[in-house]
Amino acid sequence: MRSIPKILFITILLLIVSTNVYAAPKAELWPRWQVNAAPSSVRVDHSAWAQFLDKYLVVGKVGSANLVRYAEVSSADKDSLAQYLTELSAVPMSKLNRAEQKSTWINLYNALTVHTILDHYPVKSIRDISSGWFSGGPWDLKLVRVEEIELSLNDIEHRILRPIWQDNRVHYAVNCASLGCPNLQSEPFTAENSERLLTEAARDFINSPRGVDINDKRLLLSSIYEWFQVDFGASETALLSHLERFAAADLAANLKNYRGTISYQYNWDLNKE
Repeated sequence: MRSIPKILFITILLLIVSTNVYAAPKAELWPRWQVNAAPSSVRVDHSAWAQFLDKYLVVGKVGSANLVRYAEVSSADKDSLAQYLTELSAVPMSKLNRAEQKSTWINLYNALTVHTILDHYPVKSIRDISSGWFSGGPWDLKLVRVEEIELSLNDIEHRILRPIWQDNRVHYAVNCASLGCPNLQSEPFTAENSERLLTEAARDFINSPRGVDINDKRLLLSSIYEWFQVDFGASETALLSHLERFAAADLAANLKNYRGTISYQYNWDLNKE
């Protein structure tokens, strides 16, 4: 049998990569991280993250993405962000209560993502940062060590946040540094504000064209709802019910009456100003 020409082999390989790299990971519980201290009143300090957001996050108009001024981040502020991540990695997560854990994991994910972009900047997309041969993004890189365990962004999102809390609003909180992603929030999550921020983030995204774009003949949704449909219900009917819950009145009415097909889109361009 004749060997496959090199250029054909490369083409096939690229096709395999392009169709498999961005398949959404399943929520697979890492039991180690279920441990918590319900009576704990310990609060984690996120002031450094708040200062970074105040200085470099540009809040967009209603319906538009929040942007980060990556190119303007000073060396000193990047170092401060790295120090914040070092401090978070030293937090005894198992000794926090559930609410404090949830907010801290979300902040850790978002700050790690921003710091990873800064480490590789300039890039056009987070997918330009590889974590292996069949990778189109940094999500499998072991970026932090918490309680002596190395963790990746995928570990935090899909093995900790999603399976432990089973709160689909988490998808509106973790930010992948892309224009198609729900907004990076302008304040850190805390045990006290997480419920408000999660609900506001869901409403903001669903009522923007990046989340839901509808007319009489077409419903265009963020690919997040296709990748993670299992988190939003077992069917498109259940998904529409979720969207209606957070939609403004006019949009909710249109969703309730919609009987057409659903398409999905996502913009992976970097969320830079």
